Amino acid sequence: MSEDYNPFDEAEVARRASESINDGGPAFECMTLRDYFAASALQGMLAYSLLNPQTGNYHENSTPEDVADIAYFYARAMLKARDEREND
Repeated sequence: MSEDYNPFDEAEVARRASESINDGGPAFECMTLRDYFAASALQGMLAYSLLNPQTGNYHENSTPEDVADIAYFYARAMLKARDEREND
């Protein structure tokens, strides 16, 4: 995970949204692998209620848009790790 990425910085989110994205290809008929990974990350983020007992969890401390951006950030990391493993 990039240490300098701030999912709450609107300019950074817009910049990343404009980048060419490796979506991993189709996972299901209407969903890319990137979407599938993001949905899986989102499910875990919303289900895990004790991310940090002092600060709470994702959905208590973020807007839905921010949580979605973070889920896609994790999806990109999964695709990157997948590509690196395939190239080993």
